[in-house]
Amino acid sequence: MDKLLEVNDLTKRYTQGNMLARITLTAVDHVSFYIKPAEIFTLAGESGCGKTTTAKIVLGFEEITTGSIYHNGKPHTHKERAWLTDGVQAIFQDPFSTFNPLRTVESYFHETVQNFRLASSKQEAIDRIDQKLRLVGLSYQEFAGKYPNEFSGGQLQRISIARALVTDPKLIIADEPVSMVDASLRMSIVNLFKQLRDELGVSILYITHDLATAYYVSDRIAIMFRGNIVEMGTVEQVLMNPKHPYSKLLRESIPQADPQKRWDTVVTLAEFEQDEYLRQGCKFAGRCPAVMDICKSVVPADLQVDGVLVKCHLYSENAGIPVSATQTVAG
Repeated sequence: MDKLLEVNDLTKRYTQGNMLARITLTAVDHVSFYIKPAEIFTLAGESGCGKTTTAKIVLGFEEITTGSIYHNGKPHTHKERAWLTDGVQAIFQDPFSTFNPLRTVESYFHETVQNFRLASSKQEAIDRIDQKLRLVGLSYQEFAGKYPNEFSGGQLQRISIARALVTDPKLIIADEPVSMVDASLRMSIVNLFKQLRDELGVSILYITHDLATAYYVSDRIAIMFRGNIVEMGTVEQVLMNPKHPYSKLLRESIPQADPQKRWDTVVTLAEFEQDEYLRQGCKFAGRCPAVMDICKSVVPADLQVDGVLVKCHLYSENAGIPVSATQTVAG
């Protein structure tokens, strides 16, 4: 199968305020992407860009306003989410909030095995759990009978990954899985994701604002800004040769190893900014160094530029700029 997960024209709107002063915010705006088997696909962007909302919709935690989602060719609806527990598992940002501090970590694993009827005896359940723990560098003996506060953040995140693997999922949705882990442990976790892809054929939807780990772990990447995917392609194309002005600024904000090179343009990643979500035309027009008049009133189309999706008027004929023969409007 070419596409394990397919998201088509996904939109999510929220209303705020009362009857006298109500506004509608489009948190996810006509987003489309797909994930192939044994692929790590990344949604990257600053806080409030819509990437976590997209993940929640895929998991069934939020309802779709418009659009469609297919998993293994099967349509997803909010009311019928059986496939979410069948072939999809999630790993969240804070490993300590994943587990109840009053329950042993071991009990979660046994509960999962029981709910999915994955073992016919307690010993078979222990063997299965131990097998998954060893994939992440742990063992059943190391965590049996212990509570969450008896583990470090890195250990607990590895345990979260092992728990997700108990059901042998084909897709793992990892929402900022290394943001609360010590820097020294981040690479071990992203290396684990690559190992799961290469050895078990697991696909991963990796949600992050950290472009360094995104570059290291991803096969393909989509850059999001205020609910829109502004650029999407292979990780080499998008991060090493970015085309959208926002992608370029994000790229330039990554600290460089070369002390002789100094970057004058640094992006301060902002929190939720309501005015950008409500902006007409291009959402990035207020910050873009290459802004044109058309950007302030007309939403840019999704264009294919040298094999990369770019949502920018710089590559549009409507802006009066020549478009090369390799640029075609994405259908």
